[in-house]
Amino acid sequence: MSNLQHDCAASLSSDCERVLRTSPAQRITTHDAELGEGMMIRRALPSRQRRMVGAWCFLDHFGPVDVGTGDGLRVGPHPHIGLQTVTWPLAGEILHRDSLGCEQLIRPGELNLMTAGCGIAHSEESPAVRSPLLHGAQLWIALPEAERRREPSFVHHPQLPRLTLGDARLTLLAGEFGGERSPAQVYSPLLGLDVACAAGGTACLPLRADFEHGALVLEGEVELEGTALGIGTFLYLPPGRDRLELRSRGPLRLLLLGGEPFAETILMWWNFVARTPQEIVEAGNDWNAGRHFGEVHGYPGARLVAPATPWGAAG
Repeated sequence: MSNLQHDCAASLSSDCERVLRTSPAQRITTHDAELGEGMMIRRALPSRQRRMVGAWCFLDHFGPVDVGTGDGLRVGPHPHIGLQTVTWPLAGEILHRDSLGCEQLIRPGELNLMTAGCGIAHSEESPAVRSPLLHGAQLWIALPEAERRREPSFVHHPQLPRLTLGDARLTLLAGEFGGERSPAQVYSPLLGLDVACAAGGTACLPLRADFEHGALVLEGEVELEGTALGIGTFLYLPPGRDRLELRSRGPLRLLLLGGEPFAETILMWWNFVARTPQEIVEAGNDWNAGRHFGEVHGYPGARLVAPATPWGAAG
Protein backbone atom coordinates (compact mmCIF):
# COMPACT_ATOMS: atom_id res chain seq x y z
CA MET A 1 0.00 0.00 0.00
CA SER A 2 0.95 3.62 -0.28
CA ASN A 3 1.85 5.87 2.60
CA LEU A 4 -1.42 7.82 2.45
CA GLN A 5 -0.83 10.19 5.32
CA HIS A 6 -0.69 13.78 4.09
CA ASP A 7 1.76 14.96 6.77
CA CYS A 8 4.48 12.85 5.19
CA ALA A 9 7.81 13.36 6.96
CA ALA A 10 11.26 12.07 6.07
CA SER A 11 12.58 9.21 8.20
CA LEU A 12 16.34 8.81 8.63
CA SER A 13 17.21 5.47 10.19
CA SER A 14 20.24 6.85 12.05
CA ASP A 15 18.01 9.29 14.00
CA CYS A 16 17.17 6.71 16.66
CA GLU A 17 19.06 6.21 19.89
CA ARG A 18 21.57 3.38 19.65
CA VAL A 19 20.56 0.26 21.58
CA LEU A 20 22.80 -2.22 23.35
CA ARG A 21 22.23 -5.86 24.23
CA THR A 22 21.74 -4.71 27.81
CA SER A 23 19.08 -2.15 26.83
CA PRO A 24 15.57 -2.83 28.13
CA ALA A 25 12.58 -3.63 25.94
CA GLN A 26 10.95 -0.52 24.51
CA ARG A 27 7.18 0.10 24.46
CA ILE A 28 6.13 2.24 21.50
CA THR A 29 2.62 3.61 20.99
CA THR A 30 1.51 3.38 17.38
CA HIS A 31 0.70 6.52 15.39
CA ASP A 32 -2.98 6.19 14.50
CA ALA A 33 -4.95 7.81 11.68
CA GLU A 34 -8.26 7.28 9.90
CA LEU A 35 -7.85 7.24 6.13
CA GLY A 36 -11.18 7.28 4.30
CA GLU A 37 -14.00 4.69 4.37
CA GLY A 38 -13.42 4.44 8.16
CA MET A 39 -10.06 2.71 7.60
CA MET A 40 -8.02 2.89 10.80
CA ILE A 41 -4.25 2.73 10.30
CA ARG A 42 -1.94 2.07 13.26
CA ARG A 43 1.66 2.78 12.28
CA ALA A 44 4.28 0.98 14.36
CA LEU A 45 7.29 1.62 12.09
CA PRO A 46 8.84 4.05 11.52
CA SER A 47 8.36 5.89 14.79
CA ARG A 48 10.30 8.57 16.63
CA GLN A 49 11.67 5.96 19.03
CA ARG A 50 12.45 3.20 16.51
CA ARG A 51 12.88 3.53 12.74
CA MET A 52 13.61 -0.10 11.88
CA VAL A 53 13.75 -3.68 13.15
CA GLY A 54 16.42 -5.36 11.08
CA ALA A 55 15.56 -4.41 7.49
CA TRP A 56 11.85 -4.03 8.37
CA CYS A 57 11.30 -0.28 7.93
CA PHE A 58 7.50 0.12 7.76
CA LEU A 59 4.64 -1.60 9.57
CA ASP A 60 0.99 -0.58 9.32
CA HIS A 61 -1.87 -2.41 11.02
CA PHE A 62 -5.03 -1.61 9.04
CA GLY A 63 -8.65 -2.24 9.98
CA PRO A 64 -10.72 -4.09 10.84
CA VAL A 65 -13.12 -2.07 8.70
CA ASP A 66 -16.49 -2.83 7.12
CA VAL A 67 -16.06 -2.79 3.33
CA GLY A 68 -19.38 -4.49 2.58
CA THR A 69 -20.79 -1.26 1.16
CA GLY A 70 -19.25 1.57 -0.84
CA ASP A 71 -16.03 1.25 -2.79
CA GLY A 72 -14.04 -0.46 -0.05
CA LEU A 73 -10.26 -0.15 -0.21
CA ARG A 74 -9.04 2.11 -3.01
CA VAL A 75 -5.31 2.91 -3.27
CA GLY A 76 -4.56 4.35 -6.71
CA PRO A 77 -1.38 3.63 -8.69
CA HIS A 78 1.72 4.86 -6.87
CA PRO A 79 5.49 4.23 -7.11
CA HIS A 80 8.12 2.55 -4.95
CA ILE A 81 11.91 2.31 -5.04
CA GLY A 82 14.50 0.60 -2.86
CA LEU A 83 12.19 -1.70 -0.90
CA GLN A 84 10.03 -4.82 -0.81
CA THR A 85 6.35 -4.68 0.16
CA VAL A 86 4.71 -7.50 2.13
CA THR A 87 0.90 -7.70 2.23
CA TRP A 88 -0.61 -9.93 4.94
CA PRO A 89 -4.44 -9.94 5.21
CA LEU A 90 -6.17 -11.43 8.25
CA ALA A 91 -9.66 -10.91 6.82
CA GLY A 92 -10.97 -9.88 3.43
CA GLU A 93 -9.48 -9.76 -0.05
CA ILE A 94 -7.24 -7.26 -1.87
CA LEU A 95 -6.69 -7.02 -5.63
CA HIS A 96 -3.14 -6.07 -6.64
CA ARG A 97 -2.19 -4.62 -10.05
CA ASP A 98 1.27 -3.41 -11.04
CA SER A 99 3.31 -1.91 -13.86
CA LEU A 100 4.79 -5.33 -14.69
CA GLY A 101 1.30 -6.39 -15.79
CA CYS A 102 0.63 -8.59 -12.75
CA GLU A 103 -2.93 -8.82 -11.42
CA GLN A 104 -3.41 -10.90 -8.27
CA LEU A 105 -6.16 -11.38 -5.71
CA ILE A 106 -4.84 -12.09 -2.21
CA ARG A 107 -6.84 -13.79 0.56
CA PRO A 108 -6.14 -14.43 4.26
CA GLY A 109 -3.29 -16.87 4.79
CA GLU A 110 -1.61 -15.84 1.53
CA LEU A 111 1.28 -13.43 1.05
CA ASN A 112 2.12 -10.90 -1.68
CA LEU A 113 5.78 -9.93 -2.00
CA MET A 114 6.63 -7.09 -4.37
CA THR A 115 10.27 -6.11 -4.90
CA ALA A 116 10.44 -2.53 -6.10
CA GLY A 117 14.19 -2.40 -6.72
CA CYS A 118 14.93 0.36 -9.22
CA GLY A 119 11.24 1.21 -9.55
CA ILE A 120 7.71 -0.19 -9.81
CA ALA A 121 4.16 1.14 -9.56
CA HIS A 122 1.10 -0.67 -8.23
CA SER A 123 -2.46 -0.23 -7.01
CA GLU A 124 -4.57 -2.06 -4.44
CA GLU A 125 -8.34 -2.26 -4.17
CA SER A 126 -11.24 -4.28 -2.81
CA PRO A 127 -12.61 -6.60 -5.50
CA ALA A 128 -16.24 -6.20 -6.59
CA VAL A 129 -17.20 -9.49 -4.90
CA ARG A 130 -15.69 -9.46 -1.43
CA SER A 131 -16.01 -10.31 2.23
CA PRO A 132 -17.59 -7.57 4.37
CA LEU A 133 -14.55 -7.15 6.66
CA LEU A 134 -11.00 -6.07 5.78
CA HIS A 135 -8.15 -6.43 8.28
CA GLY A 136 -4.44 -6.99 8.01
CA ALA A 137 -0.89 -5.67 7.96
CA GLN A 138 1.31 -3.98 5.40
CA LEU A 139 5.09 -4.14 5.80
CA TRP A 140 8.12 -2.82 3.92
CA ILE A 141 11.64 -4.23 3.86
CA ALA A 142 14.58 -1.95 3.01
CA LEU A 143 16.82 -3.42 0.33
CA PRO A 144 20.58 -3.34 1.04
CA GLU A 145 22.88 -1.32 -1.21
CA ALA A 146 23.84 -4.32 -3.35
CA GLU A 147 20.19 -5.12 -4.15
CA ARG A 148 18.29 -1.84 -4.11
CA ARG A 149 18.64 -1.16 -7.84
CA ARG A 150 17.71 -4.66 -8.96
CA GLU A 151 14.93 -5.22 -11.50
CA PRO A 152 11.42 -5.16 -9.98
CA SER A 153 9.40 -8.34 -9.45
CA PHE A 154 6.16 -9.59 -7.93
CA VAL A 155 5.46 -13.02 -6.38
CA HIS A 156 2.27 -14.36 -4.82
CA HIS A 157 2.70 -17.10 -2.20
CA PRO A 158 -0.59 -18.99 -1.69
CA GLN A 159 0.95 -21.35 0.89
CA LEU A 160 3.42 -20.68 3.69
CA PRO A 161 5.07 -22.94 6.29
CA ARG A 162 2.93 -23.53 9.37
CA LEU A 163 4.09 -24.81 12.73
CA THR A 164 2.75 -25.45 16.23
CA LEU A 165 4.75 -24.51 19.31
CA GLY A 166 3.15 -24.86 22.71
CA ASP A 167 -0.37 -23.47 22.32
CA ALA A 168 0.63 -21.19 19.43
CA ARG A 169 -0.08 -21.75 15.74
CA LEU A 170 2.64 -20.09 13.68
CA THR A 171 2.80 -18.99 10.05
CA LEU A 172 6.24 -18.16 8.68
CA LEU A 173 6.08 -15.08 6.43
CA ALA A 174 9.81 -14.50 5.95
CA GLY A 175 13.09 -16.08 6.95
CA GLU A 176 13.65 -19.30 8.92
CA PHE A 177 12.06 -20.63 12.08
CA GLY A 178 11.69 -24.06 13.71
CA GLY A 179 13.45 -25.85 10.87
CA GLU A 180 11.18 -24.30 8.24
CA ARG A 181 12.01 -21.67 5.64
CA SER A 182 9.60 -19.23 4.01
CA PRO A 183 9.50 -19.27 0.20
CA ALA A 184 9.50 -15.44 0.21
CA GLN A 185 12.86 -14.25 -1.14
CA VAL A 186 14.41 -11.54 1.00
CA TYR A 187 17.88 -10.02 0.79
CA SER A 188 19.00 -9.70 4.41
CA PRO A 189 18.66 -11.98 7.48
CA LEU A 190 15.03 -11.56 8.60
CA LEU A 191 12.16 -13.14 10.49
CA GLY A 192 8.47 -12.50 9.92
CA LEU A 193 6.13 -14.67 12.00
CA ASP A 194 2.35 -14.60 12.50
CA VAL A 195 1.40 -16.00 15.91
CA ALA A 196 -2.15 -17.18 16.64
CA CYS A 197 -3.22 -18.43 20.06
CA ALA A 198 -6.46 -19.22 21.89
CA ALA A 199 -7.35 -17.50 25.16
CA GLY A 200 -5.01 -18.49 27.98
CA GLY A 201 -2.50 -20.11 25.64
CA THR A 202 1.22 -20.08 26.32
CA ALA A 203 4.32 -20.57 24.20
CA CYS A 204 8.07 -20.07 24.37
CA LEU A 205 9.41 -18.86 21.03
CA PRO A 206 13.15 -19.38 20.39
CA LEU A 207 14.87 -16.23 19.11
CA ARG A 208 18.17 -15.58 17.36
CA ALA A 209 20.27 -13.64 19.87
CA ASP A 210 21.99 -11.67 17.07
CA PHE A 211 18.59 -10.38 15.87
CA GLU A 212 16.64 -7.43 17.20
CA HIS A 213 12.90 -8.12 17.38
CA GLY A 214 9.58 -6.33 17.49
CA ALA A 215 6.07 -7.53 18.33
CA LEU A 216 2.73 -5.99 17.36
CA VAL A 217 -0.67 -7.28 18.50
CA LEU A 218 -3.23 -7.45 15.67
CA GLU A 219 -6.06 -9.05 17.69
CA GLY A 220 -6.57 -9.55 21.42
CA GLU A 221 -4.09 -9.04 24.26
CA VAL A 222 -0.89 -10.78 25.28
CA GLU A 223 1.70 -10.84 28.03
CA LEU A 224 5.27 -10.92 26.64
CA GLU A 225 8.08 -11.39 29.15
CA GLY A 226 5.77 -10.02 31.81
CA THR A 227 4.77 -6.97 29.72
CA ALA A 228 1.09 -6.61 28.85
CA LEU A 229 0.43 -5.60 25.24
CA GLY A 230 -2.78 -4.76 23.43
CA ILE A 231 -3.67 -3.26 20.08
CA GLY A 232 -1.85 0.01 19.51
CA THR A 233 1.42 -0.84 21.26
CA PHE A 234 4.61 -2.11 19.62
CA LEU A 235 7.27 -3.84 21.74
CA TYR A 236 10.88 -3.51 20.58
CA LEU A 237 13.43 -6.06 21.87
CA PRO A 238 17.16 -5.31 21.41
CA PRO A 239 19.56 -8.10 20.39
CA GLY A 240 20.70 -10.54 23.04
CA ARG A 241 17.48 -12.45 23.74
CA ASP A 242 17.27 -16.13 22.82
CA ARG A 243 13.62 -16.75 23.74
CA LEU A 244 10.28 -14.99 24.11
CA GLU A 245 7.65 -16.17 26.59
CA LEU A 246 4.06 -15.32 25.76
CA ARG A 247 0.66 -15.83 27.36
CA SER A 248 -2.49 -14.79 25.54
CA ARG A 249 -5.22 -13.00 27.51
CA GLY A 250 -7.82 -13.72 24.83
CA PRO A 251 -7.87 -15.03 21.25
CA LEU A 252 -4.62 -13.61 19.89
CA ARG A 253 -3.00 -12.64 16.58
CA LEU A 254 0.45 -11.16 16.84
CA LEU A 255 3.21 -10.26 14.37
CA LEU A 256 6.78 -11.01 15.45
CA LEU A 257 9.48 -9.36 13.33
CA GLY A 258 13.21 -9.85 13.60
CA GLY A 259 16.46 -9.23 11.79
CA GLU A 260 20.10 -8.36 12.07
CA PRO A 261 20.43 -4.64 12.86
CA PHE A 262 20.56 -2.94 9.46
CA ALA A 263 24.11 -1.72 8.91
CA GLU A 264 23.23 0.98 6.36
CA THR A 265 21.58 4.34 6.91
CA ILE A 266 18.39 4.70 4.88
CA LEU A 267 16.30 7.76 4.09
CA MET A 268 12.59 7.06 3.72
CA TRP A 269 9.99 9.52 2.45
CA TRP A 270 6.49 8.85 1.08
CA ASN A 271 6.82 5.53 -0.82
CA PHE A 272 10.56 5.66 -1.43
CA VAL A 273 13.51 4.13 0.40
CA ALA A 274 16.76 5.74 -0.70
CA ARG A 275 20.08 7.04 0.61
CA THR A 276 20.02 10.72 -0.39
CA PRO A 277 17.41 13.48 -0.76
CA GLN A 278 18.42 13.83 -4.41
CA GLU A 279 17.33 10.26 -5.16
CA ILE A 280 13.94 10.91 -3.60
CA VAL A 281 13.38 14.20 -5.41
CA GLU A 282 14.29 12.55 -8.71
CA ALA A 283 11.93 9.62 -8.07
CA GLY A 284 9.04 11.96 -7.18
CA ASN A 285 9.64 14.13 -10.23
CA ASP A 286 9.85 11.08 -12.50
CA TRP A 287 6.58 9.72 -11.16
CA ASN A 288 4.68 12.99 -11.49
CA ALA A 289 6.03 13.43 -15.03
CA GLY A 290 5.01 9.90 -16.06
CA ARG A 291 8.60 8.70 -16.45
CA HIS A 292 10.46 5.55 -15.38
CA PHE A 293 7.87 3.62 -13.37
CA GLY A 294 5.57 2.36 -16.13
CA GLU A 295 1.79 2.24 -16.10
CA VAL A 296 -0.72 0.32 -14.00
CA HIS A 297 -3.59 -0.76 -16.23
CA GLY A 298 -7.13 -1.59 -15.12
CA TYR A 299 -7.41 0.42 -11.92
CA PRO A 300 -10.78 2.28 -11.91
CA GLY A 301 -9.50 5.66 -10.77
CA ALA A 302 -6.75 8.21 -10.78
CA ARG A 303 -3.15 7.58 -9.85
CA LEU A 304 -1.69 9.23 -6.74
CA VAL A 305 0.47 12.33 -7.02
CA ALA A 306 3.83 12.50 -5.23
CA PRO A 307 3.53 15.34 -2.70
CA ALA A 308 6.11 18.08 -2.32
CA THR A 309 9.30 16.82 -0.69
CA PRO A 310 11.10 18.57 2.18
CA TRP A 311 13.88 19.28 -0.34
CA GLY A 312 11.77 20.91 -3.05
CA ALA A 313 10.36 19.76 -6.42
CA ALA A 314 7.74 16.97 -6.81
CA GLY A 315 4.21 17.87 -5.75
